[in-house]
Amino acid sequence: MSALKNLGHGRPITRRDFLARGLISGVATLAAPSLFGLFRSQEAYAQAAAQCNLSAGAGRIPFVCFDLAGGASISGSNVLVGGPGGQLDLLSDLGYEKLGLPRNMLPSLAGQVNTELGLAFHADSAFLRGILTTTSASTRANTNGAVVCARSENDTGNNPHNPMYGIHRAGADGNLVTLIGTEPSESGGNSQAPMAMIDPAARPVKVDRPSDVTGLVDTGRLVQLLAPQDAAAVMQAVEQVSEAKLNHMTEDAIVEQLIRCSFVESTQLVSTFGDPSLLDPLTDPDITGATGIFSAAQLGQDKFRKTASVMKLVVNGFAGAGTIEFGGYDYHDGTRATGEIRDFDAGVAMGAVLEYAARRGQQLMLYVFSDGSLDSDGSLDNSVDGRGKGNWRGDNQSTASVFFLVYDPAGRPQLSSPARQQLGWYRPSGDVETSSSPIANNVTLLAEAVVLNYMALHDDVGRFATALPGHGLGGNLDPLISFAPIRSTPP
Repeated sequence: MSALKNLGHGRPITRRDFLARGLISGVATLAAPSLFGLFRSQEAYAQAAAQCNLSAGAGRIPFVCFDLAGGASISGSNVLVGGPGGQLDLLSDLGYEKLGLPRNMLPSLAGQVNTELGLAFHADSAFLRGILTTTSASTRANTNGAVVCARSENDTGNNPHNPMYGIHRAGADGNLVTLIGTEPSESGGNSQAPMAMIDPAARPVKVDRPSDVTGLVDTGRLVQLLAPQDAAAVMQAVEQVSEAKLNHMTEDAIVEQLIRCSFVESTQLVSTFGDPSLLDPLTDPDITGATGIFSAAQLGQDKFRKTASVMKLVVNGFAGAGTIEFGGYDYHDGTRATGEIRDFDAGVAMGAVLEYAARRGQQLMLYVFSDGSLDSDGSLDNSVDGRGKGNWRGDNQSTASVFFLVYDPAGRPQLSSPARQQLGWYRPSGDVETSSSPIANNVTLLAEAVVLNYMALHDDVGRFATALPGHGLGGNLDPLISFAPIRSTPP
């Protein structure tokens, strides 16, 4: 260990330091069958893995967010918004007209509200229509959601919308990578992450295609020379030899534990991913093929390939959280058709993530946001794709909102209070009431509230101030929490 202290870089204290120094590489040359008798029992190995916290997703609920870059319309025409009484505390007719709904589609009319997902959508919401194509009835029955009435700036990546670093601070992690995103940005998407949440060591890995997924693992030549179980046995033998050497060293306990865990993690990598194709979303029958969520034609499109790649990693716990960015949501081109088509595609992708979680028996939190929003002047697009709805004419940050959906295979997640299906509210005129909540006019606080809700799902609100020290949500957090817990905090 003395050599480690004299590299001009200081003592390694994190797993990434050990990776950078090459301490867990080079094992591909150690292929001695005589070592097989040295490896641990399955019980001992499981105990070592537990001590090193090597569990899928660190025992936390998978988290996926959709970043609809450009200023998508979420309020009214997709997710219903209302006054202080909640989603169905109806706005004025002119208010809904501003949100793109014609007089024959007002939520007050019969058949214009859909609550299959718990959260109330407009019955002809393009998001909803897309979600319906990729989810089963049972998946929808085990889903619930909340909408947050909150302004954000138009057409800019400067909104600190993305909460993924905060989700990681709340405990989310993966057994391959911590965070992933489909853009090579600090947040993994278009919108920024709040500055106070950013951890450079957890910067999202760019994943936007299946080859990026399979490329995350390189187990060297060992798995080419031996069967995966034998390769894992060799790795465990190396662990045992290293353990014996560590017992004769005089090092800090934390350094010794990091070395041990580096070898344990390398063994797990070989054991689990000796065949990297196991990571490939294009060979996953839940994603593709005769019974898959996506058709071959859909997987020929970039937007659905990157959705498949991110959901494969996050839902299975290989990554702690992921951002899927869809561009082109500044669709105020004087028509309605462009927006309907793009919103439908986003809904297809949202539904795919929900359905994949259902097929894997995993809980999920799915968060949807956009930079700003837009409004309609009341003129109608009567084309087939326009569906007789109001044309989008221009940006309007006052008509913005975000929403999240929560899935639980055990049953529909329960609200902490019926009033909290909508946080904040709209004025009758169709604009966010900026005084309706602390987060209605502050995007950084909005991102903090999303982290709060994620922690509340784990019954972990008591640790919120530790995860986000200096947060700006105040002392009374209950009014900002939409759901009762669905999972206990891991030990």
